[in-house]
Amino acid sequence: MNRAQKSPDHPRIQTRGIWITGTDTGVGKTAVTAALARLCAGRGMRVAALKPIVSGVEADGTWADVEILRAASQPPRSIAETNLYAFDPPLAPHWAARRADVAVDRGRVVAFVRAQGEGVDHLLVEGAGGLLAPLGDGWGLAELAEELRFPVLLVVGLRLGAINHALLSVEAIRARGLPFAGWVANTPNPEVAEGTLETLRQRLPAPCLGVLPHIPLWSTALLSPYLSLPEAWY
Repeated sequence: MNRAQKSPDHPRIQTRGIWITGTDTGVGKTAVTAALARLCAGRGMRVAALKPIVSGVEADGTWADVEILRAASQPPRSIAETNLYAFDPPLAPHWAARRADVAVDRGRVVAFVRAQGEGVDHLLVEGAGGLLAPLGDGWGLAELAEELRFPVLLVVGLRLGAINHALLSVEAIRARGLPFAGWVANTPNPEVAEGTLETLRQRLPAPCLGVLPHIPLWSTALLSPYLSLPEAWY
């Protein structure tokens, strides 16, 4: 894969991969990742949407996030091509791994992501939690994104505290020299959305690629019209 130039502000995205992170857990990263994948597929692109590490099994024994991303990829992929590590308890991934007596292998994760990028035009990788979530001793999601050199897309949950969370996340992105591809505002709270959006548009050094309404996770196809792709992807 080509590498993206290390510009902290408005990078031109040259790589086929992008790392999707969020300001918090439950802000809609999976919905945004799946909607972006469907948007790419609708424009005739081959796209793979991955979540290499997931925790929190559904009542029926499935991992909803993985199934949603698998189905949104084009062509659709298998579970094994979408996810590498899956843990039952809905805990932070490093703690879920410890409870399962499993050590997440950083090299395996990097190799898995790179392998899934073969034969597709774009590769969307959703992290588990925020950018600074740990995965092992002394490393975590930030180090994975850093090693892969993917531009980062930030999903911002529009709720009280979103401005601070977004600015801190961008500070972490830029501190690592990672290109900041843009951000998506998700699930607006009408009481805070207007002022929060205005402030984020003024303060975040990358374009807003969409403002999404609240739509059930299984209806991610309905979200694609609310999104735009980074210009360099066309």
